[in-house]
Amino acid sequence: MSGDTITHESTSTPHPAAGKRDTTTFSQSRAARELGLTRRQFDLAVRLGHIRTLPDEGGGGRRVAREEIERLRAQQDFPEALRKRAEAVGTRQAAEVMGVTGDRFTRLARLGLVVPVDFYVNRYRAVVWLYLPDELEGFAADPNNGPLLNRPLPESLRDQLHAGLDLRPRNWRGRYLGFLLRQAEDPWERAAALASLLDPLQVSETVGDPYERAHLNRFRVRPPAHGAPGSPTAHLTERIATAEDPDEIAWLRADLAGAVTQARQHRPAPRPAPRHPDGGAAPEARPAPDGQREPARENPPGGLLGRIFRRGA
Repeated sequence: MSGDTITHESTSTPHPAAGKRDTTTFSQSRAARELGLTRRQFDLAVRLGHIRTLPDEGGGGRRVAREEIERLRAQQDFPEALRKRAEAVGTRQAAEVMGVTGDRFTRLARLGLVVPVDFYVNRYRAVVWLYLPDELEGFAADPNNGPLLNRPLPESLRDQLHAGLDLRPRNWRGRYLGFLLRQAEDPWERAAALASLLDPLQVSETVGDPYERAHLNRFRVRPPAHGAPGSPTAHLTERIATAEDPDEIAWLRADLAGAVTQARQHRPAPRPAPRHPDGGAAPEARPAPDGQREPARENPPGGLLGRIFRRGA
C-alpha cells in the first residue's frame, strides 16, 4: 500500500520542460517516502553522505532536490542497495556479524574498538547503540584483530573496563560532529557545530561576546529527537550529545574559539545599530567588503581584550 502511495505522489508532481533545470525540492519526510525508506533509515543515510540535502531558505529545515531523488532511483538495485547502506544493527546482531558473544562485543564497543553510528532509547530508558554491518565485517576480517575476538583481552584493557570506561557516547559524538561539519556551509555554521556538543555555560565561557553567542545559536543544531521535549528520554539524549570528558571539552572549546575567530573575520556577528545622543537610531552599519577589515573602533574586540579596551576608554 505504501508503494502505491509513493508512485502516486511521484507521478502527480509535474516534470520540468526539456532544457530547464528542475528546482523542485521535497521535505525530508516526503523524500523518505519517495525513496522507500523509514525515517530512521533516511536520517542515517543523510548522515553517512548517501543522500544529499539542501538548506531551506524559508528556515523550515533541510530539503531534498528532485534530481537527487532521481539520481538515487537510477542506481543499480534500488531501493534494496540504498536500504542496505542505511542499515544499522544492535548489539545482538552485531555480535553475530563478528562471530563473538554479546558480552565480548559490548566490551569491544566500550573500549572504542568498534564505533556506534546511531542510538535510540527503548521503553525501559536503556540506550540501544547501533552499528554498521560493513564496518563490523571489516573489523572481524582484519587478521590483526583476531586475538581480540577469540582470546582473553589484555590485562590493560580489562583494567580499563573494570574502571568503568565506556567510549560509546564519546565516539558517537565524534562521528556526529563530523556529519555536522560536512553539512555546514558557512564559517558560523562550522562554529555552531562545535558549540552543539558543548554545555551552554562552556559556550558562554569560550565565546565572551553576547552578540556572537546569539548569532551562534541561530545555527546551533539540537541533538536528534528522542522522546517528547522535556521528557526523561529527551534529557538522556541531550546528555549523550553533550561532551563530558575534560580532554574532550578542552579540545572542543579550543576549536570553537578558533572557529569563531575565523567566522568573525569572514563576517562579523550582527549588532544593534548605535544610537545618536538625541535618541534616534544611527544609520545601520554596513559590513566591510570581502578581504577588508573594518576599523577597530567600530567593532571593538570581545572577551577579555574587549573589557581591557573598554576600561582604558
